[in-house]
Amino acid sequence: MLVGGGPAPGINGVIAAATIEAIASGLSVVGLRQGYAHIARGDLSQVMPLTVDDVTRAHFEGGSILGTSRTNPAKDAQTLRTVVDSLQKLGITHLVTIGGDDTSFGAAKISQEAGGRIAVAAVPKTIDNDLPLPDGIPTFGFETARAVGTRIVQTLLEDARSTDHWYLVVSMGRNSGSLALGIARSAGATLALIPEEFPRGDVSLETIVTTVVGSIVKRKAHGYGYGVVVLAEGLIDRLSPADRDAMAASLPKDAYGHIRLTDLPFGDDLRDSVRKRLDEIGVTATVVAKDLGYELRCAPPVPFDLEYTRTLGYGAVRYLLEGGSGALITFNGERIVPLQLAQLLDPKTGRIRVRSVDAGGEGYRIARRFMSRLESEDFQGDRLRALAAHTKLEPEAFCAAFDAAV
Repeated sequence: MLVGGGPAPGINGVIAAATIEAIASGLSVVGLRQGYAHIARGDLSQVMPLTVDDVTRAHFEGGSILGTSRTNPAKDAQTLRTVVDSLQKLGITHLVTIGGDDTSFGAAKISQEAGGRIAVAAVPKTIDNDLPLPDGIPTFGFETARAVGTRIVQTLLEDARSTDHWYLVVSMGRNSGSLALGIARSAGATLALIPEEFPRGDVSLETIVTTVVGSIVKRKAHGYGYGVVVLAEGLIDRLSPADRDAMAASLPKDAYGHIRLTDLPFGDDLRDSVRKRLDEIGVTATVVAKDLGYELRCAPPVPFDLEYTRTLGYGAVRYLLEGGSGALITFNGERIVPLQLAQLLDPKTGRIRVRSVDAGGEGYRIARRFMSRLESEDFQGDRLRALAAHTKLEPEAFCAAFDAAV
């Protein structure tokens, strides 16, 4: 077994259940420390034999007892061959990988390269909830991350109310706004902004700023000088090249070619731009930026993820022992459902397909109804005059300034 990508609550539940079921079925089990990092270099020293005693209560713990890394086993043909050769030298006959889209993609390539010599099962892990599981089933770790994030945002909302502050919370979620929206909905945040709500193409920082400032003005018109905005970090990938390049100058990329989004000063740049726009229109507000991400990844799993991950770990071993290989292990209803990794690949990119928030669906529509943000009806009659009165803009100028927020 090995773990790839960022931590997520419930990893140890998969490791524990898979270890116990494999040993009960007559197999010996080893864990590969730090994912693919060592075997990708042909280093066979970082192998950890696992026994039932080693894992029996590990499912209650956050983090990963095997560690994790972002090493890409399929970054080139030689690295992929080295990984497969290393596994064979270790005598590995069955491989369980625990990870998100990149780790699952690596599992698919290993399965192909091994040509049946090593049976591979991938267990989907990501707090971003962006893997294409059936019928809206969440990826493990998401429910715990949402619960922890909700408590944090609830605390920030109380702080905002007490101090008349605005918090701009940038939540993890590179490919999907699911976590940001889930936290915002559960906590009752003032506003959530996710990539999926914008039309295809670039999104300017100016549009995001306009939407946030519009929310601040609308709240002020209703008698409230505080609020919390939750933004998905995936908005960074949708920014216009000029905006994104200005933030990403000189930042390194990881093994999968990604810029580490948490390194980008998105929250700070947005805060400064919001402050500047508020000053320009004559509105006074205290605005604070807050990143939300690492606090969520190693939290002890909630009961949903405790039960879910033990089921997935058991299911991965049963799938392999029954002769399966090359599948993503999921759970739907009361059944383990293996999805062939090859069928999950996007034919355009060659990578695992991304599951996004359906911005046209009922869930998003309901979430938006509870947000405080400018809507088309706010640009008419008394509503428009009331909003403009809280700025130094005339109604016509207010319409022109905030049209992009609708």
